[in-house]
Amino acid sequence: MHELGVVIKVVKTVEVFAQENGLTKIETLVLQIGALSQVIPRYVEEIYPMAVKDTLLKETRLKIEVLPANARCRTCGKVFDVLENKGVCPFCHSKKPEMISGNEFMIKEIVAC
Repeated sequence: MHELGVVIKVVKTVEVFAQENGLTKIETLVLQIGALSQVIPRYVEEIYPMAVKDTLLKETRLKIEVLPANARCRTCGKVFDVLENKGVCPFCHSKKPEMISGNEFMIKEIVAC
């Protein structure tokens, strides 16, 4: 489970950001995780309390937004969800997707009190 290391890195990044910007309390941390990323949202939620223990983020609410695995069809140009359609364009039935989202992992928002 590499999620613990990833979350610890996020916590350190947010703490540095808070220090640089004079923040003493953070209310909410919003992460965006792509449906195809190597980070599993459920595991992030499970280990978050352990990762933020004894840090500035210990009382911070974690919010995770899962981004869809979208692709553009190289044949017809339409955008579709690769997972929902098993890699096949639902418009022209081509099997030539070009991934445009779904691999992301990022801090979207830090909400301070």
